[in-house]
Amino acid sequence: MIFEEVKKFYQSYDGKKCVIGYSFHGKEIFAMHVGSLTGRQFISTYAIHGREWITARLALKHIKLGLKSGGGWIIPLVNPDGAQYSQGSHPLWKANARGVDLNCNFDANWGTGRLNTRLRGSENCIGDFPFSEVETIALREFTKKIRPYVTLSFHTKGEEIYWEFDGKGDIRGAEILKQATGYEPKKIYGSSGGYKDWCIKKLCIPAYTIECGADSLEHPITDLKYLKKCFKALRIFTDKYG
Repeated sequence: MIFEEVKKFYQSYDGKKCVIGYSFHGKEIFAMHVGSLTGRQFISTYAIHGREWITARLALKHIKLGLKSGGGWIIPLVNPDGAQYSQGSHPLWKANARGVDLNCNFDANWGTGRLNTRLRGSENCIGDFPFSEVETIALREFTKKIRPYVTLSFHTKGEEIYWEFDGKGDIRGAEILKQATGYEPKKIYGSSGGYKDWCIKKLCIPAYTIECGADSLEHPITDLKYLKKCFKALRIFTDKYG
């Protein structure tokens, strides 16, 4: 299971690290620091959706590759319960253990997305109110503590980069990510309540969602080779943008 894989990596990691919180079922949400501890810091998140657990392996790849310059925090598995559901009997499960889609639960035009629902299930449920879930609370508090200059969120799939929300955003970072991955920067409409959205709207910092892997692939992607275009994305981005 991916949670055990990330936990084992975390336990052996000799850099700065911490547990930012716990999932609904009590699993640790790990964070590991890479690069310089001084200067501006980024936050990069992975596997906020259960069925996208392969991005946790991408996170470990990013940690192993390290950075050319700059520093920041990598959170490989924001949604450990959802990942366990996906790797078990519900392969397409996207939400957390309470049936809430964590990337619809942030306070950024919450509840206004085209596909939003209050019905608990695999995807699109917004929760009872913004930050109703322990996982989004943990990510919110850690983000506020670090005060990053930028955040990146790695998802699957589609080979696209989302950089804008509610009329705000920084296209420059998206163009750097395009150079690193070959993915096209795009604006996304009819979506709200995501981590990227909250960072842009409430923290007033640039934020990017990178949809890794070809759209022709089926969820859940289980082989990291399909995300190879993103292997150096974080390293290149921080070198050119940071």
